[in-house]
Amino acid sequence: MIRNNGLHMKSPDEIRSFQEARLAETLSYIAEKSAFYKEMFEKEGIDISEIHTIEDLRKLPVTTKQDLQLRSSDFICVPGEDIIDYVTTSGTLGDPVTFALTENDLQRLAYNEASSFTMAGLQKGDIMQLMTTIDRRFMAGLAYFMGARELGLGIVRVGNGIPELQWDTINRVRPTVCMVVPSFLIKLIDYAEANGIDYNSCSLRKAICIGEALRTPEGRLTKLGQKISEKWPQLELYSTYASTEMQSSFTECKCHCGGHIPTDLIIVELLDENNQPVVPGESGEVTITTLGVEGMPLLRFKTGDICIRYEGQCRCGRNTDRLSSVIGRKGQMIKYKGTTLYPPALFDILDNIPKIDNYIVEVFTNSIGTDQIQISIGSSNHSEEFVKQIKDVFRSKVRVAPDIVFKPSELIARQQMPPMSRKVIKFIDRR
Repeated sequence: MIRNNGLHMKSPDEIRSFQEARLAETLSYIAEKSAFYKEMFEKEGIDISEIHTIEDLRKLPVTTKQDLQLRSSDFICVPGEDIIDYVTTSGTLGDPVTFALTENDLQRLAYNEASSFTMAGLQKGDIMQLMTTIDRRFMAGLAYFMGARELGLGIVRVGNGIPELQWDTINRVRPTVCMVVPSFLIKLIDYAEANGIDYNSCSLRKAICIGEALRTPEGRLTKLGQKISEKWPQLELYSTYASTEMQSSFTECKCHCGGHIPTDLIIVELLDENNQPVVPGESGEVTITTLGVEGMPLLRFKTGDICIRYEGQCRCGRNTDRLSSVIGRKGQMIKYKGTTLYPPALFDILDNIPKIDNYIVEVFTNSIGTDQIQISIGSSNHSEEFVKQIKDVFRSKVRVAPDIVFKPSELIARQQMPPMSRKVIKFIDRR
């Protein structure tokens, strides 16, 4: 693949020219190698020689998660002996899909994360503590490790959980940055406070955070982000967003105003329910076309993630557009008593209520066929007064109040991290 890490600083016209040249290469490659896309082009009467610009992509059908789930092998563009690594998607919106990566794909993955870490100001001499798993068919953990290596960082692979081991490692190795799910930072703080550890004087200065929103689409810290920043002001929080299907990541710069699109690796569209581009400033479904992927390239793939696109030059001087944090997943939208909700909005409320240790949000179809929300809460306070307080907060923030039940915090902790899971589970969709 052709790499251009300096593309962020080029003019918008130069960025567009680079992407459209790579798009032509991608279309030619998949038209020859991909059984799925060859069939699509033939069925739809598509002549790829007529696709010249990014806007021309709108002439092509979208690819859906169902396409991947039903015909994943038809997306593979290389013989089996060229496949080096197999990973799976998280399965958030259905059965996990297996992805096949070649040696070139792994090199692309390493380059992507090295560029991503550079966005957050990391450089040779930094030491990264990986607080995420690198096994369990998890692409991201491997990508972080490979990207840190490519950038020349020191790396210590601790994995997820076990606050005691994390703090022992911090004291022994003195890392400057960690890769972490942000809610776990609260557990690190709690352990430190319980054991007399001065965490604001430790070596960590940056945390690159995945899986949970740190900032609202307006750029303000979420309640979770506020809680971490108030307790640990010496730790600068950076958001990064990625998915297995994209094989690319979007990371904040020092200005913290959205994740920069890696325009040498991916083309991003934001589409509405009718697969039409949303107007600037409106939320839409992140739809991607990969550039430079060899094993399983994707064309106009609808990720299910709802974001807002920020256009124009960033204060850091880069000219690449940026994406907001994920507002929600299309398949996880809840219609509750006339109000449209996404799980992250509920998490943000719960994270700001004192005396809630942990929680799981469940949505199911009730007896009259509409969505019902039940929140299981771990807390030492089980009083009716506390239930009323929780419901009042929900009514003030989102106009509706879900059902509340109390369960032992230990039970909820086990439900949040079952043995086969790679991520903390806070939302269960039983519809």
